[in-house]
Amino acid sequence: MLHNMSTTVEFASARSADEVNEEIRALWRRAGGTLSVEQREEYQRLVMEWATVAPQSAKAA
Repeated sequence: MLHNMSTTVEFASARSADEVNEEIRALWRRAGGTLSVEQREEYQRLVMEWATVAPQSAKAA
């Protein structure tokens, strides 16, 4: 039996793009430049969150 999964990403907090970006940078620092599977999943979640809160001009860059 197949289950339908939503592809919509929803975020509980309304953090700024700068706050999310700092968390992304901290993740890379902790990882030492190589992400584990779990860290990669966290990175992907953070990037999706950043994309939803980043100013339009930053998205085009």
